Amino acid sequence: MFDLAQLRQSAQLVHRHMAPTPQLSWPLLAQRTGCEVWVKHENHAPTAAFKVRGGLVYIDALLRREPQVRGLVTATRGNHGQSLALAARAAGLTIRILVPHGNAREKNAAMRALGAEVIEHGRDFDEARAEAARIAERDGLHWVPSLHEDLVRGVATYALELLEAVPNLRRVYVPIGLGSGICGMIRTRDLLGVDTEIVGVVASGADAYARSFEQGRLVQTERADTLADGMACRQPQELALDMIRAGAARIVRVDDEEIRAAIRAYHEDTHNLAEGAGAAALAALMQEHELNAGQRVAVVLSGANIDRAALAELLRDEAPVAA
Repeated sequence: MFDLAQLRQSAQLVHRHMAPTPQLSWPLLAQRTGCEVWVKHENHAPTAAFKVRGGLVYIDALLRREPQVRGLVTATRGNHGQSLALAARAAGLTIRILVPHGNAREKNAAMRALGAEVIEHGRDFDEARAEAARIAERDGLHWVPSLHEDLVRGVATYALELLEAVPNLRRVYVPIGLGSGICGMIRTRDLLGVDTEIVGVVASGADAYARSFEQGRLVQTERADTLADGMACRQPQELALDMIRAGAARIVRVDDEEIRAAIRAYHEDTHNLAEGAGAAALAALMQEHELNAGQRVAVVLSGANIDRAALAELLRDEAPVAA
């Protein structure tokens, strides 16, 4: 795994393409949660999600290793795909992106706008991922996995920004999809030598990582049902699970109603937009508000890519969330 010098070099690369995202402490969120809460605003990144960092670093490293590469293929529910589409376009590469049937329409449109060929396949992310690997073999394309050390190294630059900007954090809540975000946070925390507790967050209906963490082995689930499509994982990755079990304090489950409440809280208290996965960390903090009373904590708002129709339904006729 990468060292601190390599992480800082990755940050320099990322910052050539985007400014560091802010970490802000919002008074109304503090009132709501009873603690000093800092939000890492990855919803302010160029693709409105933290994944853009990983794509930039992955493609840069790939071209150094294999300069003859011309075409890529990967699978996504949206944010990973937008990240790679942006990086591939900047590098002059073509990319095919597999998404499951019924994937978020606006995420598909965003990937196409970045020059990607978007192909719908399968009932969920894991089936789309298997098809992407098959296409890579068939057509001689470079298959970009959803979890790779270079992706983690790029994503970890958000953690470097947060942990250096906000000292003495008691804990930080990080959503888990396939695990690059939390692995980047764990590695950065360890490299900086701080004692911040890291708590992973999964959706109750997509809790394969929580089960795997608790049982000490890879546990695959049959379904991943949650409005937080960025967390809808059935098949945990061994690399991520090993890092999470070694470096995270625990994994918290949040249900869809808690995620909806957190999306509304972000809107009411900060006027920021959060997708389901982006709001999950705040949902976990709200669930554990007694544990965090009076402490300095952080949550990762990992992305804002929620379709307008889904957002309208979530906000329609809802009473304000109690502060």
